[in-house]
Amino acid sequence: MTGFKSFCAPALVQQALIAILLIASCQVLAQSITMASTTSTEQSGLFGHLMPAFKKASGLDVKVVALGTGQALDMARRGDADVLFVHDQGAEEKFVADGWGVKRYPVMYNDFILIGPRSDPVGTQGKDIVQALQKLAAAHGNFISRGDKSGTHAAELRYWKLAGADPAKGRGYKECGCGMGPALNIAASSGAYVLADRGTWLNFRNRADLAVLVEGDTRLFNQYGVMVVNPAKHPHVKAQDAQKFVDWIVSPAGQQAIADYKMGGEQLFFPNAGR
Repeated sequence: MTGFKSFCAPALVQQALIAILLIASCQVLAQSITMASTTSTEQSGLFGHLMPAFKKASGLDVKVVALGTGQALDMARRGDADVLFVHDQGAEEKFVADGWGVKRYPVMYNDFILIGPRSDPVGTQGKDIVQALQKLAAAHGNFISRGDKSGTHAAELRYWKLAGADPAKGRGYKECGCGMGPALNIAASSGAYVLADRGTWLNFRNRADLAVLVEGDTRLFNQYGVMVVNPAKHPHVKAQDAQKFVDWIVSPAGQQAIADYKMGGEQLFFPNAGR
């Protein structure tokens, strides 16, 4: 009998350890959410500033998957994200109307800017983005488009349409199918023009001869929104924990954290939840 006990004890201990590890693993999984967001918010450095503050307030970790807004919405439709933080208001509203998102909350804004060679060979400089694109199309100026169905890409296409230059954008128009940072790198190395969000630009170091050429046009307004993925579509979505992030980011604490994020003393994003 003693031999039987000594034989069984290690097996029982092993089973107990496995059970403890499984419980601990489940607890770790329950303490994190997945957020599909934009490359602009990620590459601007904003999330590196926000997430430690959110974890301190909630105890939750956030795994950020940075994609173009269109890809982020697709990821959420597949049920591969718990919450979205993106910037294409029309697409976001349709996402909610189609039942994929619970509710859209405005969070913050900044603006788009036209970046190009400091010498501005096409003569785009000013405040009118439509006029600038008309000049680029007429001169077949080199222009790098993200071409990735992101919020920035969607905005760029709207501006080309307003300029009457869609689809004829000139021979210098190239799509990279890439994020904001890589698009800026291509523009810097090739002396091309590119539409960027101000947040990524301010955090961008490889500027070479690039400069801001068009800014201040009200049409360049860039609004961000946040949404919990609808658990009615995907029951495994961590909707309660995702809502904790939403509630925090639109709260006074979250809004202040956004306002506090600066580069070189310049504010990158401006909170406007509830406005």
